[in-house]
Amino acid sequence: MNPEETNMPPADTSLIPWWKDAVVYQIYPRSFQDSDGDGVGDLRGILRRLDYLKRLGVDVLWLSPIFASPNDDNGYDISNYRAIMPEFGTMADFEELLREAHARGLKIMLDLVVNHTSDEHPWFIESRSSPQSDKRDYYVWRKGVDGQPPNHWQSFFSGSVWEKDAASGEYYLHLFSRKQPDLNWENPTVRREVYDMMRFWLDKGVDGWRMDTINMLSKPQDFPEGRPIPGTRLTEGQPLFLNGPRIHEFIQEMHREVLAHYDVMTVGETPGVSPAEGALYCGAGRGELNMVFHFEHVFLGDDTAERGKWSNPPLALPDIKRVLARWQTGLHGRGWNSLYWDNHDQPRAVSRFGNDREFRVESAKMLCTVLLFMQGTPYIYQGQELGMTNVSFESLDHYKDIETRNAYKVLREEHGWDDARILAAVYARGRDNARTPMHWSSAPHAGFTEGTPWIALNPNYPDINAEAAEADPHSVWHHYRAVIALRKALPVVRDGTFTLLDAEHPTVFAYVREDAHTRLLVLGHFHGGSQTCRVPAAFVDGEVLSNNHPVLEGAGTEELRLLPYQAVVLRAPTRTGVSRPE
Repeated sequence: MNPEETNMPPADTSLIPWWKDAVVYQIYPRSFQDSDGDGVGDLRGILRRLDYLKRLGVDVLWLSPIFASPNDDNGYDISNYRAIMPEFGTMADFEELLREAHARGLKIMLDLVVNHTSDEHPWFIESRSSPQSDKRDYYVWRKGVDGQPPNHWQSFFSGSVWEKDAASGEYYLHLFSRKQPDLNWENPTVRREVYDMMRFWLDKGVDGWRMDTINMLSKPQDFPEGRPIPGTRLTEGQPLFLNGPRIHEFIQEMHREVLAHYDVMTVGETPGVSPAEGALYCGAGRGELNMVFHFEHVFLGDDTAERGKWSNPPLALPDIKRVLARWQTGLHGRGWNSLYWDNHDQPRAVSRFGNDREFRVESAKMLCTVLLFMQGTPYIYQGQELGMTNVSFESLDHYKDIETRNAYKVLREEHGWDDARILAAVYARGRDNARTPMHWSSAPHAGFTEGTPWIALNPNYPDINAEAAEADPHSVWHHYRAVIALRKALPVVRDGTFTLLDAEHPTVFAYVREDAHTRLLVLGHFHGGSQTCRVPAAFVDGEVLSNNHPVLEGAGTEELRLLPYQAVVLRAPTRTGVSRPE
């Protein structure tokens, strides 16, 4: 099917925000493309691959942090918000990248990391120099209680969120690494500093912000104790500092002072939000954000597992369907969804939700179809369009991620896990799964670098790489390209309603997208066997718009036989006189 042949009258799109039709591609700069042989990806490497991204059909490039940083947390610990990380290049390199991207119709979105800075940021160096410093209140400092920290909240990276400063005897707050002290958003001067920094980049022509941990900015100022975490002396602080007491006031101020004055795209990283809470962040007329990232589908079961994500609780398709359907219906007409399977903090999609061995190609295509036909802005993480997989390094010494390193120490020393058990958990859920270098070719180091990569490559790169994928018309890459083009040609994908079918089916994800002109049935089979699937009457003679297998068994009948990891999109032949499918 030619995507342009949609058989519907032209619509007036002049009032539709551009980001509702956009497809975003996330770049992890350190691992994308090295241009100078030092083993680290950089801005000129991204510049070199712009035509590849244009051919894929994406519209926005989200760059994970490119700012100066000591890299305790791979750039999410920023020491200078107005300087480029030297490993990545110069400001001139960034400005050239921005110009060349814009010349190709590609937009650039940067990562806004303002819940915390690096402890090597001049603000923090001055803040910790003395309790009387004029920047002391730029960060969250508290006195201890009876020789103990102010409370016992657990850090995201293990241990306490409080670090004692030897010079003053006071504690500073860090929800993440001890080298990532939290900014004090109660201080209006801090907020003005952040807004001024945002204008600096927006005035250069940056097209948007992905806002890191944005719903953690506001903390209850009495820092109450959280719920005890079994087996530790720590407590759970997240219910207290996620979506804190002044969070909407802060984001509305940010919008009023900065965002409202630019035509930009904004997406907030907001763990722990429900669709109702999500609508408060991105609801029309609220003056906050365009959309948010929720984490319900990628954290399923983690909150009740003994050791959180490291226990790697099994996934059940009905649970995934319920979560995604709740967000589709909950935000329809009220806000806007972000659509994703993985990112720099998550394992590879085909390894987590598909089958990364026998049916890697089929399941990667299926995941693409199921995701991109939902309502919202899709996010493709680098390598997802190739079906890149998780990596299984032989030793924990090969892993670079601070979360993984800290978890190893806790799981081994406090919970008695042996190395084999820890490695199995890391293979399944570790963040470095997504951070191994991009596979460009079968050349040495996958064409990523002529030097020694900063982290080892996944050894399957000779078989899974961009050069081979572009040359193979049946590859995952070409499926992504076709589905991206198709969704852009069908306004129903942007505007239509969403109806989940057979919510409890254990292997088939089926839903209907519908508007006044078009009705689509999307089927995704999450299993390595075959499965008979009943088709609503309206779609029996439907046109096959997308199919990741060469055949569709049972086409034209009320029962399709779905092959392993098959994904099909059918368009009903007419809207006239057809009842809504059950």
